[in-house]
Amino acid sequence: MGNLIKAEFRKTLTLNTWWVLLIPLVITALGFSWVWGLMVNNLADYLTEGTAGQISREVGVDADRLPVGLLSIAHGINIAQIIPALFGVFALAGEYRSKTITTTFLTAPNRLAALSAKMITYVVWGVLYGFVAFGVSAIGAVISVDSQRLPTTGQWLGALGATVLASVLVTLFGIGFGAVLNKVTLAVVLLLVWFLVVENVLVAFAWNWTTLPGAILPNGTANGIVGGVAAEAFKINALNLGEAEERVGQYFVQLTAGAPGVISWWASALVFAGWTALFFGFGWASNQKRDIT
Repeated sequence: MGNLIKAEFRKTLTLNTWWVLLIPLVITALGFSWVWGLMVNNLADYLTEGTAGQISREVGVDADRLPVGLLSIAHGINIAQIIPALFGVFALAGEYRSKTITTTFLTAPNRLAALSAKMITYVVWGVLYGFVAFGVSAIGAVISVDSQRLPTTGQWLGALGATVLASVLVTLFGIGFGAVLNKVTLAVVLLLVWFLVVENVLVAFAWNWTTLPGAILPNGTANGIVGGVAAEAFKINALNLGEAEERVGQYFVQLTAGAPGVISWWASALVFAGWTALFFGFGWASNQKRDIT
């Protein structure tokens, strides 16, 4: 197994995909966390002034201490995490396109060993992408949010752990998704359309009736791992939504964190792990007998 893992790392490092995808990851995470940081910081400023400030103080909200930096970080990370998912797509589907899958399977004792080595290898890559995404998102938040509104030490660590976990899971999800479809272009297009358009439309459309889609669908639960850490800092989840006016405010916070409908970070992690296992399992099974000639 050790030699198979080494071979997978050599194979990945030989190609340019791993560092080419880091470029949009850095740009996206930094850009969105910085822009969102400016927005939520300005909103917090508004809540300290005039009538809004008076109302905030009456209800016991200290807008100068709101951890809006978490919302900035979470949004940057959640938008950018489509990148490790795409990286995962290339792991197996890309080998079928380049025909290197033949060598991969023929030089391994069996396909199970080859796929296991690939999974372990891409877990490490997922961790790397997670650290990079968190680092640049944190920079975006630090330069756009007032220091007193940045996360506490515990919240920083919680967001970091959630980011790494989410990155690993979306990378494995991408591997499974690509393995099931077995075509890079089709997998990339469908992944982008579903994660960035279709599911977001479904969640927004259903919000007046139910928050369930954001709590159970793949994109929502992937976003909810980090977004849940941010939303919980404001004591908000999809199970404590109040009246219509309160629902709007809570939806805004969740949306700003990039995770509308989130219940909690751990619930999102469990549900998305289920989606990952489902696609990974189907991909694993379908590749046990697939023709490699």
